[in-house]
Amino acid sequence: MGRNPWFETVAEAQRRARRQLPGWAYGALVAGSERGRTAADNTEAFAELGFAPRLVGHHARRDLSTTVLGITTSMPVLISPTGVQAVHPDGEVAVARAAANRGVIMGLSAFASKPVEEVTAANPDTFFQMFWSGTREVMVQRMDRARAAGAKALIVTLDWSFSNGRDWGSPAIPQKVDWRVMARYAPGVLPHPAWLLRYVRARSLPDLTTPNFRQPGGPAPTFFGAYHEWMQTPPPTWDDIKWLGEEWGGPLMLKGVTRVDDARRAVDAGVSAISVSNHGGNNLDTTPATIRVLPPIARAVGDQIEVLLDGGIRRGGDVAKALALGARAVLIGRAYLWGLAAAGQAGVENVLDIMRGGLDSAVLGLGHASVHELSPDDLAVPDGFTRVLGGGPADAGPAAPWAKDRRD
Repeated sequence: MGRNPWFETVAEAQRRARRQLPGWAYGALVAGSERGRTAADNTEAFAELGFAPRLVGHHARRDLSTTVLGITTSMPVLISPTGVQAVHPDGEVAVARAAANRGVIMGLSAFASKPVEEVTAANPDTFFQMFWSGTREVMVQRMDRARAAGAKALIVTLDWSFSNGRDWGSPAIPQKVDWRVMARYAPGVLPHPAWLLRYVRARSLPDLTTPNFRQPGGPAPTFFGAYHEWMQTPPPTWDDIKWLGEEWGGPLMLKGVTRVDDARRAVDAGVSAISVSNHGGNNLDTTPATIRVLPPIARAVGDQIEVLLDGGIRRGGDVAKALALGARAVLIGRAYLWGLAAAGQAGVENVLDIMRGGLDSAVLGLGHASVHELSPDDLAVPDGFTRVLGGGPADAGPAAPWAKDRRD
């Protein structure tokens, strides 16, 4: 009997991705820097939180929809922007189509392998991600291009300090892929004929360029070329972030907050939203899991701006826990990349269906009619679970209800 193309958990999507992909491609998706403690804590912390289900009074219909930065989404799960998605020939366009089919917002990375114009055509509800990279003039050009393509919000990612080195080793990724490189990598590619066949059928090679970094009239730089530009750019100040928001002139999300004082400074800089993030565990190792630092941040600024979370989301129940502790929505990254690697667009849709099913089950079991009713009362939070970074209330435990209704 053939294997069921549908998978019921993200863990199975990961297993299939590992079988499908050459080692260097799968290795690029493995989380963590140095010891990998933060990446592990991102997922394990969710397992420390328990649910407090209700027995009677369940609702036959549940509303999972919400809005993020004024855009309606069928559930509080967004596609997090991730770099070059060479795990599948259709890359970010396949992800955008899957997100559109499931009614969720697409986040597109500046390091994407597909141009913003193709992605917004596949999903009009696209948020474009930028890094503080290049001159101000270059950044204005990128914002103008994203705006002209129809991007509805800007995500500015700052939670990366060029940490490198993994105790288990990092994959050797080529600067670019051509037939000569393919021949050199053949011993690792040939044991994965299904992945290779996708590219043969698409009559293409894995694209490691970054078309959204392209300067007018010039070629798209390679991933490492764009990365070098980013590394050589002096880090931004809070005044720079304020300038970026004013120049963009629309909704802006600042991604990478883990400290209460940074959250407050983000409010002062005029951002519309923040995402509590540690770059999926790929930044400074031993930074606490994002779900541990979420409650005091949500308490500090949740009545002023929208607070989202990313890092470690693998189940719909994880989404429910994040919302209960103050997040308006979450962003997923590796979960959908594994789905993309496993089965292309259908695999991403499969992952989004897993998230929806798990979230709906949690809302049902907790006795609610809407995701907006989730609160810390729905959870069993162990003593010492929460971490307060950068100041905050003396009581680091969860507080309920939050000061602002997340439906506003």
